[in-house]
Formats: sequence, C-alpha cells, structure tokens
Amino acid sequence: MSETPFIITIDTEGDNLWARPREITTRNAAYLPRFQSLCERFGFKPVYLTNYEMVISDVFVEFARDMLARGTGEIGMHLHAWNSPPLVPLTSDDFHNQPYLVEYPGAVMKEKIKVVTRLLEDRFDHAMLSHRAGRLGFDGRYAAMLLEEGYRVDCSVSPGLDWRGTLGDPRGNGGTDYTHFPHDPYFLSPTDISAPTRDGLLEVPMTIRPSGLYRRAPWVYRVPLLRQATNRLVSPALNHLCPAESNLRGMLRATRTARSESAAHLDFSLHSSELMPGGSPTFRDATDVERLYEDLEILFGELSSHCRGVTLKEFHTSFTESPGEAASDGSGDRISDPAIDQEMVRA
Repeated sequence: MSETPFIITIDTEGDNLWARPREITTRNAAYLPRFQSLCERFGFKPVYLTNYEMVISDVFVEFARDMLARGTGEIGMHLHAWNSPPLVPLTSDDFHNQPYLVEYPGAVMKEKIKVVTRLLEDRFDHAMLSHRAGRLGFDGRYAAMLLEEGYRVDCSVSPGLDWRGTLGDPRGNGGTDYTHFPHDPYFLSPTDISAPTRDGLLEVPMTIRPSGLYRRAPWVYRVPLLRQATNRLVSPALNHLCPAESNLRGMLRATRTARSESAAHLDFSLHSSELMPGGSPTFRDATDVERLYEDLEILFGELSSHCRGVTLKEFHTSFTESPGEAASDGSGDRISDPAIDQEMVRA
C-alpha cells in the first residue's frame, strides 16, 4: 500500500478563546517549538493556520520564520471575524458572541480577508495559499473571495457534523451544516460547496469517521439516554483525528478506518493553545498536556509507518497533478443523523 499524505493543521490563535476573553493574549506561541520538534522527528510538516492576534505576535513570527526558512512547515490563514480588522460591530457584544465571518456583509467579509492576508504575506514574505475558516463557518461567497485573493486550498469542512446549533450572531442561523459533505478531497463549487467540480478551490476535509457500532446500529445513537451511555462506555458515533474531540483510541480508530478505505489523505487538527497548560478547556494543566504528548508519540509513531508528511500547499500540488479517483465524485461514507452531530464526548 502506498504512503498516505498526512497533513497536520493547527488553528493558530490566542489563548483559550473558548472563554471568550475581551483581551486576547498569545502566550501559547512560546509552547509551539516543542510541538514542532516532535513533528520534525517523525518527518511531518505542520501547517499553522494563523489568525490576526498571532500574526502580530513577535514571538510567533520569529518561530514561524525559522520554520519557513528550514522548509519544515507552512503558514496559512485562519480568520476570527470578531477581532480581525476592520472592526465593524455586528452584534451587541461581538467578543462574547464570536460571530461567523459569513454573517457579515459581503464588503466587510472581503476587507477582513484582504487585511489579514496582506498582513500575513508582509510578515512572512510568502504568498498565502491555504486557509481554514474561524469556527468552521464557511459558504460559497467565502470560497469565491478566497479564490480572488489567491488561495488555492481550504480545510474547513468537518464531514458529518452540523454546526447550525452553535450560534454566532444570536439572530443568525448558526454554523455550517457539513452532514452530507465528502470525506475525500475535492475541488468545490462556490455555488454548492459540497459539490465536487473540476477545478477551483481544493477542499481537504478533516479526518472524521463513524465508529463501527454506528455503522452496525445507528439507531443506538438516536435515543438520547442510549447515546450518552454509548458515548461514555463504548464508543462515540464519530472518531476524530483531533485530540480535543477523541482520545488516543478514537484517533487510532479514525486513522485505521480511513486507511482501510484507502483514504486520499489524513488531516490531524489541533489548536495552538491546546499545547499550553490552561490554554483550552480540554488540556487544563501541565499533566493534561504531558498526557497529550504521550498520545501524540504513539499516534505519530503509528502514522509514520504508512504516511508521509506534507503541507497543504504540497498536497495541492500533488493532487492537482494527479487527482485520481478522489477528484471524480468526492464520495465517502457519510453521517446523516443530526441528532449525533454535537455529541463530541471524549471516549
């Protein structure tokens, strides 16, 4: 079996934004060299999808410039609309509500994308080609604007998940519904971002796979009490290649399932602040972070036996040159039960 492209995507942002701070700090930038060293030891190349507060952090910029100079990773763009200039109030309290970029008027969306893109390119002297939407809120207008700014690859799609219940603007409709989106990479159409087309913006979805029990008995997850018990005692419906959503066992299940399906890629996702004690609600102290690194040693060790580390830019180049079957229809197993979409209990 040929080596599977393995992409590490890091939402590179301020400290513990889950707490909705009014003053955003970036102390987590000092914790990134350890993670970078781990990735390099296994031959992997992280993609730091960077937002506004991190691109103005001198600590992060110094770290990232060194990484770029050595060719051991990539910088892309990540945009949190509520604190990225120009600041245009949308709700009564944007720092609390954290509205999605797609909830702003089109002209404001364009200007925010342009400002953050230019700042990233000026700070790093590299063209920005890769992107992930803040809070994963994405639509066709957003995709078209990214193409206009020169972006070529996005990784916002979380297949099988429905974020409509997670509000930004309290008057809005919540996040994006990815329930029926493909698992495999595909060129998306701005008229329907779930529909594969022949060229354009390459979508590289996160690696999320349904559990074996969900495949055999999906009805178990449709009954609230059974779902809660099954998530806690047996297996959640979805296994994420993401340590904030799945433990080591779940991440290994996701990778092994994807491999058995001859997946075109694997995407591991993490937030930069999760590498710092107290930087997230999941990894609250130094013990939690050390446990995370123990899990990553095991996970990366297994993946290194059958994967090759690539950046999003490199993956785009190889996929464009030889898209293979993954470009034909973007098909893959899909979750279609919204009742389980927000059940992301670590198990």
